[in-house]
Order: sequence, then C-alpha cells, then structure tokens
Amino acid sequence: MATPRKKVSKSKRNMRRSHLALTPVNAVLCPNCGESKLPHHMCKNCGMYNNRQVLKDRRQDA
Repeated sequence: MATPRKKVSKSKRNMRRSHLALTPVNAVLCPNCGESKLPHHMCKNCGMYNNRQVLKDRRQDA
C-alpha cells in the first residue's frame, strides 16, 4: 500500500484547502417591507415576490 514519504507541511495542506472557505450569504432588502431576503426568493415577512403578492400578509393577522 502506498504511504507518504514526507509529512505534508501546514502551508501545503492549507493551500490545498483554500477553496473550501465559506462565502457570506448574499442578502438583499425586500423593496416592499425592507426585510432582508435571499435574491430570487419570496420575502418571508410580507409574502411578496417580483412585485406580486404570493402569500397572504402575515403582519395583518397579528
């Protein structure tokens, strides 16, 4: 069975893992209520998507 001849240095190991870093979530503001939401997703707060009401407004129920 093949085994490594030399120990992999911390530098080489970290360079190999450099593309595994997490990226921050790209949140945008809802134009209707101002709540942060994911782009191309419905707003969970007011139920709007693409300037259309797709869910009943939860804020009026409370």
